[in-house]
Amino acid sequence: MKAAKLRELSQDELGQRCGDMARELQSLQIRKSASHVEQPSRIRSLRRDIARSQTIIRERKGQQG
Repeated sequence: MKAAKLRELSQDELGQRCGDMARELQSLQIRKSASHVEQPSRIRSLRRDIARSQTIIRERKGQQG
């Protein structure tokens, strides 16, 4: 997901989306260690999306106080 779309989300929605992506990433990593994953590139894209969303969360916290 692009950073511009993530910036349009509210703080709560962004936190929720980040948590969902983290759970999906954890699930994919477990499946990868146990067997074959159909879309290994999904792991990489999830890691990057999580980093983008966490960056936006930190930026917003910095602006608040």
